[in-house]
Amino acid sequence: MFPNFGTWEMLIVAFVCLLIFGNRLPSIMRSLGKSVTEFKKGVSGIEDDVDQAVTADKSDKKTPTSSTF
Repeated sequence: MFPNFGTWEMLIVAFVCLLIFGNRLPSIMRSLGKSVTEFKKGVSGIEDDVDQAVTADKSDKKTPTSSTF
């Protein structure tokens, strides 16, 4: 589906990107890094919430409930 890029093709693409973005490239990469960091923080926050919910659910099942006969 995707073409097989060789070394020369990748160098040409990198050179064209450098010409297009020029001096904006460092700021673009910085903002990309910040967005990836924020995404990872969000994912870890969701994982923590899920882990807490599972732990709470397991502890509720382990505690015996008083039943009347």
